[in-house]
Amino acid sequence: MPRFPLSERWYRWSAEHVAGIDRAIAAPLVLLGVAASVGVGWVDVVIALGLTVPLAWRRIRPVAAAAVVALSSVAYLIVTTDQTNLLMPGICVPIALYALAAYGPRWASGWGLAAAIVGVTVAGVRYFGGEQSTWQAHAFLIAFLIVYIVAVWAFGDLRRVRNQEFEGLTERARLLELERAQEAELAALGERTRIAREMHDIVAHSLTVVIAQADGGRYGAKADPQAAIAALETIAETGRQALADMRALLSVLREDTPRETRSTPQVSDIEQLVEDLRAGGLLVDLHVEGEARDLSPGAGLTAYRIVQESLTNVLKHAGPAARVVVTERWTERGLLLSIVDDGRGAAGALVPATGGGQGVLGMRERAELHGGTLHAGPVVGGGYRVRAELPYERRM
Repeated sequence: MPRFPLSERWYRWSAEHVAGIDRAIAAPLVLLGVAASVGVGWVDVVIALGLTVPLAWRRIRPVAAAAVVALSSVAYLIVTTDQTNLLMPGICVPIALYALAAYGPRWASGWGLAAAIVGVTVAGVRYFGGEQSTWQAHAFLIAFLIVYIVAVWAFGDLRRVRNQEFEGLTERARLLELERAQEAELAALGERTRIAREMHDIVAHSLTVVIAQADGGRYGAKADPQAAIAALETIAETGRQALADMRALLSVLREDTPRETRSTPQVSDIEQLVEDLRAGGLLVDLHVEGEARDLSPGAGLTAYRIVQESLTNVLKHAGPAARVVVTERWTERGLLLSIVDDGRGAAGALVPATGGGQGVLGMRERAELHGGTLHAGPVVGGGYRVRAELPYERRM
């Protein structure tokens, strides 16, 4: 358990036992007031109870407590004529005024101060205005009482300000905790989305290549056994690369090991990707225009995944007979990627045309994540085009 300073522990304990502390303070005052008034008369006993008993709920119900004390003080001024018996009003009225200023609403605090000033002024005129005192001494005494009442109210109002500051800090801490929890949830959601996107790219591309190579090797095994062997080699290499990518991706889910980034592909790996697909029978050409520049790791991975997803879609929807042109254009603003196929190829009669699925949506989200854009759609006369732009620096 954390150890807090004594003052902090007292503050926490007192905040949890407000009613008990107020009753413990009010109890001896009740006994003192009753003991001082019991020999005078029952009216004085009732007035004494009205001055002291409300102090038991002075912080829980500050307005009600102050109102009862104020009415009892007025009754005291009307009934009592003995100036030597002013102990109870002198104690109870400042306590009630302090509680009203510290814990009551602001409007009630102002009215309480005004009523207290009027009350001490009337009490000063009535009880201390004898012939033996000069008017200067009388005025000084009344001024002293007013200053005393204002000082008590000011201390109570200062306590109100501190309470409001503490409540503000508490609320701010609560909001910060809530914001931290929301940020953690959003970060987890973003990480899950990123993992799902990577899983889609890795699995979809790898399985598409494996299926295409397996079909090609099966049909060509009798006529050209060497082609079947090449297809099996491509399948094995694709499987090993997919396994390495999956290990690197899933390493983020393990807290006891650092994240692996060795197999994270970049723009420079696009050439090898094209070579692998070309070896698998896809007619694909790569054109690089301009001088290559450095991209951030995230943007480089995005560029690779866009080309990979686009070529995978060609294999799935257009078939190996389609011809694809991949263009890398390095401009002053960023990298322009263009992947265009010339038609639906051998798979055109088997796979219906779609307007773009999760793969296109994932490519667009990747590009926008790094400040880029992506447009995908059919080409007039047949075929499909994917065009993406990735800036060198992310635009805020």
